[in-house]
Amino acid sequence: MAFQRRSLVLASMLIASLALGERARAAEPQVPVLWDAKERLPKPDLSALPRLRFLTTTDFPPFNFLDGAGKLSGFHIDLARAICAELGIVDKCQIQALPWAELEEALEKGEGEAIIAGIAATPQSRQTYAFSRPYLQFPARFIMPKGETLTEPLFAKLRGKRVGVISGSAHERMLRDYFNTVQVVTFDRPEDLYANLKAGKIDAAFGDGMRFAFWLGGSDAAGCCRFAGGPYLAPEYLGSGMAIAARSDDPALAAALDYALQEISLKGTFAEFYLRYFPVSFF
Repeated sequence: MAFQRRSLVLASMLIASLALGERARAAEPQVPVLWDAKERLPKPDLSALPRLRFLTTTDFPPFNFLDGAGKLSGFHIDLARAICAELGIVDKCQIQALPWAELEEALEKGEGEAIIAGIAATPQSRQTYAFSRPYLQFPARFIMPKGETLTEPLFAKLRGKRVGVISGSAHERMLRDYFNTVQVVTFDRPEDLYANLKAGKIDAAFGDGMRFAFWLGGSDAAGCCRFAGGPYLAPEYLGSGMAIAARSDDPALAAALDYALQEISLKGTFAEFYLRYFPVSFF
């Protein structure tokens, strides 16, 4: 049964990878689309809502941070404002930044209505929060030197290749389970992983697509490398992605957030934010 389950998960993962790969060949960069355009969510009536206060942090760039002028900025800030605009409650909306450790207590005390700060939706956290649907997921990706031009399907093409990965990570478990023909080379630090890839001591690296994207776009990579294959979406290893958390007794607000997030996606607003903060797409 375990083998059958892994096979089914791998099949779905590869299907997602191939579909996104086709899109990648059509145009760059790619923007993740997590909403079905054929599904129409009901527009909520929030006329009785006195206010919508989003709670976030200041130390999670590019999602939440203070800019050079000390102004709260980031992907989450723009997204929260767009949600308020889509729901027609801009005059009722506020965004407040707190230390991460104070977010849950502030929500419980009624000092805010929703947390937009990357709280993971897990079976445990769902006992505390009512979550929106995910608005951003984090795929696993391979990166390789630019001279390599491997495309999907990668499984056979990677046979015997030396692939680096962070030791003890979910990505290591995923690599060993689904690409078991490669030579796995583990590293304790991302810096060592990148240095070995640049030096040609490993053939590829496997890990978090978003972190890889920031490295590829930075000066340290010096244009050495590129994404190859993927992206690979595997919630059982990597989680379900980012969602907005409301109080568990307020599922109506979570549903309203779903409506706004879908509209933002369908209208192209989400794509604008994604490309602004992630110019090297990790999809």
